[in-house]
Amino acid sequence: MVRVSARLEDLPSSLENLLRPDLRGLTPYGAPQAPLPVALNVNENTHPVPEEVADDILDGIARALREVNRYPDREFTALREGFADYLGHGLAPDQIWAANGSNEVLQHLLQAFAGPGRTAFGFAPTYSMYPLLTRATGASYVSGTRGVDYTLAPEDAAAQVAQARPDVVFLCAPNNPTGTPLGLDVIEAVYDATDGIVIVDEAYQEFAPRDSRSALTLLPGRERLVVSRTMSKAFAFAGARVGYLAADPAVIDALRLVRLPYHLSALTQAAAVAALRHAPAMLAMVDDIVAQRDRISATLAALGYTPYESWTNFVLFSGVADPAATWQALYDRGVLIRDVGIAHSLRVTAGTEAESTAFLDALASIGDAGRA
Repeated sequence: MVRVSARLEDLPSSLENLLRPDLRGLTPYGAPQAPLPVALNVNENTHPVPEEVADDILDGIARALREVNRYPDREFTALREGFADYLGHGLAPDQIWAANGSNEVLQHLLQAFAGPGRTAFGFAPTYSMYPLLTRATGASYVSGTRGVDYTLAPEDAAAQVAQARPDVVFLCAPNNPTGTPLGLDVIEAVYDATDGIVIVDEAYQEFAPRDSRSALTLLPGRERLVVSRTMSKAFAFAGARVGYLAADPAVIDALRLVRLPYHLSALTQAAAVAALRHAPAMLAMVDDIVAQRDRISATLAALGYTPYESWTNFVLFSGVADPAATWQALYDRGVLIRDVGIAHSLRVTAGTEAESTAFLDALASIGDAGRA
């Protein structure tokens, strides 16, 4: 097996003793990184940025380089205007925040509204960074539960939140790593059940059915509601590290208290602004990814596995006899997917047609040995 991350217990004893007590024994976030022909393990958009878009991005970066001796626009004004225009729903730039990937966006929220003596809450299984980010800010993390099919019912979700009384609630919509959609009725019920900040993480919203409503429609009149997005997935911009959110202007003001000065570089801003100018071209690949996702689900079922409903760019499937052994067998065949720690399950990103075919062929070649 490939070692995927360092362990904190490997620190020299002199350093380990200096580490914050609440961080001792924790494991850093880490997904396998290996130079395999087909890498479908971290939910990237594996399609390349269209050439005409890449050219415009390069032009924007070149212009920004001429003034790189100066600090960037601290308020990233043009980028906020671009995000407000892209999201629509009557949003104004003063309702937009951005940072280096959606993880930093979430970190800013936790730094402002969580911290020592406070609690964040999420429904397991969900995005593994929620507890890591929470604990890194000194707050405690509490896990709720989902139904057997990983869904959430409004009444149950609200009851769990009301009992936990958290300061921050994470709702991943659609959910990672399961792909499960989340109804707006659940968001409304959870919001009404708490006095804390409710973060709806819509990292994969662009892969949901076109007629599905975003949590952005719930923002008016809900000053504690935050909707987080990323450019890493649908925009094929994972390497640029750009995340953003929409919320009440008062929430945005609070985030200024915790951000580092000039946290978004001029080059990052220029690249993101140029990409947003080409939003239709950047999003044109979404339909192809959704088609591959659905193809993967159908073929997994034909092979005897159980794929879960997914509104994302990946598929979680169960019925795997030994996830570690199947992961290794696929790795040996040049295909990298993800063992997310759910019993008898694995997760695969929907890539290009060729990548998806390589995964399905490799899994089929394992035969009955892979199925539970």
